[in-house]
Amino acid sequence: MARRVHREGVLLLGGGRALLMQIAHPMVAKGVAEHSNFRADRIDRLLRTLRPTLAIVFGTKEQALAAAASINRVHERVTGAAYAAKDPDLLLWVLATLIDTSLVMHESFVRPLAQPEQDAYYREMRRVGSLLGLPPHGMPSTIEALQAYVADMCERLTVTHEAREIAAALFHSNALTWAVMRPIRALTAGLLPSPLRSQFALDWGEKRQAALSGVCKACRVLLPMLPQHLKAPPWFLLPH
Repeated sequence: MARRVHREGVLLLGGGRALLMQIAHPMVAKGVAEHSNFRADRIDRLLRTLRPTLAIVFGTKEQALAAAASINRVHERVTGAAYAAKDPDLLLWVLATLIDTSLVMHESFVRPLAQPEQDAYYREMRRVGSLLGLPPHGMPSTIEALQAYVADMCERLTVTHEAREIAAALFHSNALTWAVMRPIRALTAGLLPSPLRSQFALDWGEKRQAALSGVCKACRVLLPMLPQHLKAPPWFLLPH
């Protein structure tokens, strides 16, 4: 089921949403600020995140285990005065944002998943959590419980100045990248839960919401008509 969900390349456009939700947690933001080179090379950092993640979903057993091990090695080095990337609470939040974003993107741009499909997807993602150091009892038992957890966290989290600086750097553009980064920023703003959108000071309104709804509707009509190789994630992100 995870392969069926993530074979839709449009889900990758939810990366900004997932990242901003993650850094809305002050300890995640601190870890990113102190251990990431995203300001210097956003593209390379993104690729090094996406490739092992997709290898876990689409790779062979050996490739998936190797990718999980590489992520765990990185997490072991990400520690600070008040945080550790291996902290089960932080691991849960990061994984929950990825699961929630995948479901939101699939529903918005492809089609809503039926309840049995959501349940099957979540069962598999709990196994991914185990590979990354989260035991089954460390995650909500159902997809509904996970979504309730995400909604509650979005209401309770306080976005720090550090997180807003990371977000500003993420969407920074120049004359060459403006045409790409501006729509990605707008898309991310529209997809974010509203409590976090306001804390990140991302502009939104009725006209932008109507435009996003129109784009989503068009994608739900057009994407099923395309051959799978045109809808899939880019080949250079997939395991070989």
